[in-house]
Amino acid sequence: MATIEAIFDIPVEHERNVIGQLDSHIKKLERAFSVTIIDRNGVLKIIGEEKDTEKAKDVLSNLLKLSERGNTITEQNVDYAISLTFSEKTSSLDMVEIDKDIIARTVLGKPIKPKTIGQKQYVDAIRKHMITFGVGPAGTGKTYLGMAMAITAFRSQEVQRIILTRPAIEAGEKLGFLPGDLQSKVDPYMRPVYDALYSIMGAEQYQLNADKGLIEVAPLAYMRGRTLDNAYIILDEAQNTTPAQMKMFLTRIGFGSKVIVTGDLTQKDLEEGKKSGLEDAMRVLRHVEDISFIELTSADVVRHPLVQRIVDAYEKDEKRKESMRGNLSPREYGERRAASHKKRTDDY
Repeated sequence: MATIEAIFDIPVEHERNVIGQLDSHIKKLERAFSVTIIDRNGVLKIIGEEKDTEKAKDVLSNLLKLSERGNTITEQNVDYAISLTFSEKTSSLDMVEIDKDIIARTVLGKPIKPKTIGQKQYVDAIRKHMITFGVGPAGTGKTYLGMAMAITAFRSQEVQRIILTRPAIEAGEKLGFLPGDLQSKVDPYMRPVYDALYSIMGAEQYQLNADKGLIEVAPLAYMRGRTLDNAYIILDEAQNTTPAQMKMFLTRIGFGSKVIVTGDLTQKDLEEGKKSGLEDAMRVLRHVEDISFIELTSADVVRHPLVQRIVDAYEKDEKRKESMRGNLSPREYGERRAASHKKRTDDY
């Protein structure tokens, strides 16, 4: 195909934000679309094949619109804008429409909003349904966005209290060996939940509402035997529940309540051979009315871009292992794994 040149103008007040420090954003576009971009005082000349130059212009247009809305353009914004041009999924949403949905603000005044199409679908599902399952890898904002939705509903008096819970299974640690009473043992495990609460509500406001019993942070076992009315309930790390625990939790829900269940099926801490309650619920409840399932992917990761690459690497490795399992008998697969382990041990 023929090489063409395209021109894209950036207002001077948005130039540095859009092109990035040391032209880092421009360099990403050049690598992604195999184009050359020359910056002349805010006038960008894009040189490449027609379809590639158009894609690069689309990304720049999205980034400029975000900048005009007062956003600081990050590496994650650029990566996501690029990924949208390669996505086979069609959506009426664009980055600007997503950016308009402000859920809440942190204690420092920073707006909390979805940053990807998947996150926007997750937030909309929470608004629409009584129970929403948010399933996906680390860094996709499942817990944080759910917390923001809960606090917004609490502040607007849509619910009377917030209940946050997790199954008390440790990622390779033993709570029983930690010093202190039960609350002291549980608090470190619930720290991610506290961090989100402090960020959005502030430590002082959280403590005030906790003392009144309006916000409760507790292990999942504490939910047994209760009926939870007029509450926003978030079950975090749900991949570590058993099917019996998940059923127990979901049958606690009373009138006027809304539930968010979050989890990552690739990070189960259950004993080998135990089935995950999250996995079971996704199978059993998939077609039950007023329950939605939103499955986020590595494209929705909004932490450091390296996190997205780590998630992708593990997903590829898991697919490779599944392919190996499919091609070998259980005995052959076991023998190969044992041989591989022995070789690594010998090399060490």
